[in-house]
Amino acid sequence: MTDATSENDLQPQTEVIRDPVCGMTVDPDAGKPTAEHDGRTYHFCCDGCRKKFEADPEGYRTAEDPVCGMTVDRASAAHMAKHAGARFYFCSDRCRSRFEAEPEAFLGDRPAPEPMPEGTMYTCPMDPEIVQDHPGDCPICGMALEPMNPTLDSGPHPEYVDFKRRLWITAPMAAVVFVLEMGSHVGIPFDRWMGHTAFVWVQFLLATGVVWFTRMFFKRAWNSIRNRSPNMWTLIGLGTGAAYLFSIVSLLAPDVLPAQMADGMGMTPVYFEATAVILVLVLLGQVMELAARERTGDAIRALMDLAPKTARRVSGEGEEDVPLDALHAGDILRVRPGESVPVDGVVTRGRSSIDESMITGEPVPVEKVEGATVTGGTLNKTGSFLMEARTVGDDTTLNRIVQMVAQAQRSRAPIQAVADRVAGYFVPAVVACALLAFVAWWVFGPAPALTYAFVAAVSVLIIACPCALGLATPMSIMVATGRGANAGVLIRDAEALERFAGVDVLIVDKTGTLTEGKPTLTDVVPQGDIHEVELLTLVAALERGSEHPLAEALVAGAEERGASRQDSTDFESVTGKGVTGTVDGRRVALGNEALMRELSVGVEALADRAATLQAEGKTAMFVAVDGQPAGLVAVADRVKQTTPDAIRALHGLGLRIVMATGDAQVTAQAVASEMNIDEVHAGVSPEDKGALVKRLRDEGLSVAMAGDGVNDAPALAEADVGIAMGTGADVAVESAGITLVKGDLNGIVRARKLAEATMRNIRQNLFFAFVYNTAGVPVAAGILYPVFGLLLSPMVAAAAMSLSSVSVIGNALRLRASKL
Repeated sequence: MTDATSENDLQPQTEVIRDPVCGMTVDPDAGKPTAEHDGRTYHFCCDGCRKKFEADPEGYRTAEDPVCGMTVDRASAAHMAKHAGARFYFCSDRCRSRFEAEPEAFLGDRPAPEPMPEGTMYTCPMDPEIVQDHPGDCPICGMALEPMNPTLDSGPHPEYVDFKRRLWITAPMAAVVFVLEMGSHVGIPFDRWMGHTAFVWVQFLLATGVVWFTRMFFKRAWNSIRNRSPNMWTLIGLGTGAAYLFSIVSLLAPDVLPAQMADGMGMTPVYFEATAVILVLVLLGQVMELAARERTGDAIRALMDLAPKTARRVSGEGEEDVPLDALHAGDILRVRPGESVPVDGVVTRGRSSIDESMITGEPVPVEKVEGATVTGGTLNKTGSFLMEARTVGDDTTLNRIVQMVAQAQRSRAPIQAVADRVAGYFVPAVVACALLAFVAWWVFGPAPALTYAFVAAVSVLIIACPCALGLATPMSIMVATGRGANAGVLIRDAEALERFAGVDVLIVDKTGTLTEGKPTLTDVVPQGDIHEVELLTLVAALERGSEHPLAEALVAGAEERGASRQDSTDFESVTGKGVTGTVDGRRVALGNEALMRELSVGVEALADRAATLQAEGKTAMFVAVDGQPAGLVAVADRVKQTTPDAIRALHGLGLRIVMATGDAQVTAQAVASEMNIDEVHAGVSPEDKGALVKRLRDEGLSVAMAGDGVNDAPALAEADVGIAMGTGADVAVESAGITLVKGDLNGIVRARKLAEATMRNIRQNLFFAFVYNTAGVPVAAGILYPVFGLLLSPMVAAAAMSLSSVSVIGNALRLRASKL
């Protein structure tokens, strides 16, 4: 037995039948799709995988073990692992274990990620106005374009993988050049040991290798000039290109350079070490930036990971596990304890508690019974239940959240316009400063003046690279939108986040926003000889024929209190007043005081109690039987338990709270007084809500509107920031800039804290970038030389430039830990 083989490897393996496309194990007797190829039958989990296989069977028959290099049959591989969105197959358990312990060590020849779906559009993460139907580089900033729609199997950013590999190759080359050149400055005479010619040619060859592996930077620089969009690559290309070309001229044709540039031994200077080190430092900065952007995508990947890969579908033929893309609305699914809910739907049998914290941000599990809605991606804690799939595919709540977060991460905040305007003038100004520094040193500098002039010009070009300025806003927005998604706060775009940080007034609807949005029976006041259960039986019988919003609450409350079921006849609805009908031969009326007067029923004895109930925020209704007053019933939409604390927190964050509702003034005022709301507008229509928002904005106030219904949509669109409660109507969500996955005001508290933290972070980033560039250019130009004899080398300038970008990235990533 060799060292590469263990006893475990020699044990007979249980036969495994896999789908060769997706890697799922397949039961050959389950009636799944099959295909014949080269006399062999292949089994598939779904028809989609079968079609992929038939289109390219050779691409799915075998795979290479990334550890030992052996060819493995994908359809019968006993060992498989998934890493960074790609599937890997192994000849033995030992190879799989070695791979899982250190996957990066075996990914030098890692297979390319699966192609993006047909119709994928690509955009720039820093300039989202750039959209095209194929990958490439952004014509504005030069960055690689990314798919607009994220996928779980896309793996790490390909540019990140590529740049990291290039860094591993170029860093040792640049280090050797640096050590060779700097040796003479610390007493190590490499040039004498090697001979000057060999010494310089070794630097040339290594620096040329670095230039070759970082040639994409020069391509970006050329595109920036060709597209007339000067940016950081313009300055990097000019600075390093000038140093490299000058060094080649100094190496191959030193006689064409002015004699004053030669040193005491008659040798003209070369700057191969500056070229190599600067390009490697820029490459390092790019790798760090791409790594940071990978981390900002953690929120999206975490959300996408919430959904299971398969669902257990129940049919007349039994139960089977199927991929999510094989589900249809109406399918019955079983969700067992510890499993994630696969798609949005409704519980049809059983009960359980569901952990919805991954989507709503609320840590307390929610009890689900028959008829309750469940959301795909949430975690089933204890019980097993059956559910009917209602929303599948791209329309599920989880997928919509993923798309919203991805869109928000690409959006631009208005404050970014300041940085854009500065950058537009900055690059030409830096080039002018570099030329001015060159001329000043050439005319007034000490000997060799031309050498000093060249070093100063290159240093100015490198240190002034505005990459930190370009990263200041987008990095903060990317991190903030991901942090918000984890807290149940979905940001539609960066503008909404910036505006919400400066909002003065928050207008809230009452029903569904402050309250639960579901009226319940609260009080029953019988009068005379009639008993409570008898009164409720008559009311429920009458309301079963009504479509009034309060009818369901009365019927449900009556049944909970033991009322028997009866039906009514001669039902009639009196608009704006109530309903009448006959129940078991008795004439029954239910409604307001106006209806009682119309029917000549005296309710003076109940008027005071009715007024008291109204003052408590309840809707009181009189009941009459056979023309005589029989009592009162009252319903109320209870205030959410979280609302009072949230109102106090919003006041503490500097917001003035205004309630706008269609309810009566007495009811609205009662709710407002209970929660210390600053201002109440009752009896308002949807148009009135929009007019209220406009009036407050005309007063110079910044206004946010929170609501959940169709009637709130006009006001949500009119406000500076619309906030949709996620439990509400789709039209409200579409009209809003911020959506709360869970419909309570605590989400608004979190959104306000997130907005303020984000804007504070962006201002800090812009301050770092502006101060760095403002101070860096004159230092690089040599302003300190007359006093301190200090002149920045291009390598130090490159290190400082990279450090500025790192400081901005690090500051932005602090938002991931912000407390909301």
